[in-house]
Amino acid sequence: MVDISGKNPSRREAEASAFVALPAKVLKGLATNPKGDPFETARIAGIMAAKKTAELIPLCHPLPLGNVAVDLRQCENGIRISSTVKTTAETGVEMEALVAAAVAALTVYDMCKGLDKGIEIRELVLERKSGGKSGDYVRQR
Repeated sequence: MVDISGKNPSRREAEASAFVALPAKVLKGLATNPKGDPFETARIAGIMAAKKTAELIPLCHPLPLGNVAVDLRQCENGIRISSTVKTTAETGVEMEALVAAAVAALTVYDMCKGLDKGIEIRELVLERKSGGKSGDYVRQR
């Protein structure tokens, strides 16, 4: 692991996103999905995953998370996922935000695979981060 023992805690925040491309028949079937509500299930899965990031990613520091928010929006051709993670710690929360978005996307797939196996998870990216020695980052579009 990278040695962060000499660093002072500071406020950190990161936002990540992912997109789940869904065929029209899956979008139409979301309200009556036999497995249940993919939106709320994926939101909770993303939050839980962010809390477990250090267990999933080797050499990732466990962090005290102050807030995790996962938002899912239905779009014309799929579901847009956004995750925001906040902490006050010695290192950033980029991995927690990315893991939250990724697991939320995987959960949407799991919840909807009975309707179509051709669902695609796309565009898992870090949108922005703030805090720390490296300062702020905003993804260029």
